[in-house]
Amino acid sequence: MSLEPKIPLPNSLQKPLSRFYEYLRSEKGLSLHTQRNYKQQLETMAAHLVTLGLKDWSQVDAAWVRQLASKGMREGMKASSIATRLSSLRSFFDFLVLRGEMTANPAKGVSAPRKQRPLPKNLDVDEVGQLLDVNEDDPLSIRDRAMMEVMYGAGLRLAELVGINLKDVLGRQGEIRVIGKGDKERKAPFSGLAKEWVDKWLKVRGELASPGEPALFVSKLGTRISHRSVQKRMEEWGKKQSVASHISPHKLRHSFATHVLESSQNLRAVQELLGHENISTTQVYTHLDFQHLAQAYDQAHPRARKKNKD
Repeated sequence: MSLEPKIPLPNSLQKPLSRFYEYLRSEKGLSLHTQRNYKQQLETMAAHLVTLGLKDWSQVDAAWVRQLASKGMREGMKASSIATRLSSLRSFFDFLVLRGEMTANPAKGVSAPRKQRPLPKNLDVDEVGQLLDVNEDDPLSIRDRAMMEVMYGAGLRLAELVGINLKDVLGRQGEIRVIGKGDKERKAPFSGLAKEWVDKWLKVRGELASPGEPALFVSKLGTRISHRSVQKRMEEWGKKQSVASHISPHKLRHSFATHVLESSQNLRAVQELLGHENISTTQVYTHLDFQHLAQAYDQAHPRARKKNKD
């Protein structure tokens, strides 16, 4: 790929860039690879300036920099690539400010989008059904299926599942009370197969639970089951049920979010069910990144549709 911009740059844009490249080489001592990255980023942005009719770097303001970041997101650029683009601009404008060619750095107050943590691939509906098809009648197997049904049925975090007490099971209301992040309480749905298997577990729980133990789910020792025990049991059931994907509590929660969103198309409802304070967190869990939201906005909003150019 050529590093040269497709649009010829006027001297008013090119000369400051050339001085900056020399500064990177002689004073900063950056590697050739890093210098090329700077050149590619900055000359691409300079070419964009030309298309907008701007002829001098001093004409750039913070609004343009934000627009540039948004444009990258709309085009599907990775968050890390947009961060690199903004970093290049900040360094370049710092250089111009230092030389007295600009009074302020317009890129300084513009934040890069957060890098998204990679999420595990969710199970499809058939894989979930295969995993949960546990029909053994010993207390541990009944407990394990009940845990998995509750986790998938309500989209719980591992800590929320482990923290459920007997008094939190509100069967008549069809709810389970859970304590989420920040000790925030919410009611999670509790019906269907989840309720059916918890009822089965409650009938045999006394064979394992120590007297007075408040936890809904207990270990062989009779006390509240640990996080690691839940993880290990789910891994074992994944192998036993011949589910191809590696099974984890988070994967069940992620699958819940994806399946509910696919069927309901209601992002706000999924946010409430997952116990997310910010909808941006829900967008990450359900693969709805800014790119897709921006495209939906452009297609749906009457003021966002671009007019055809003659």
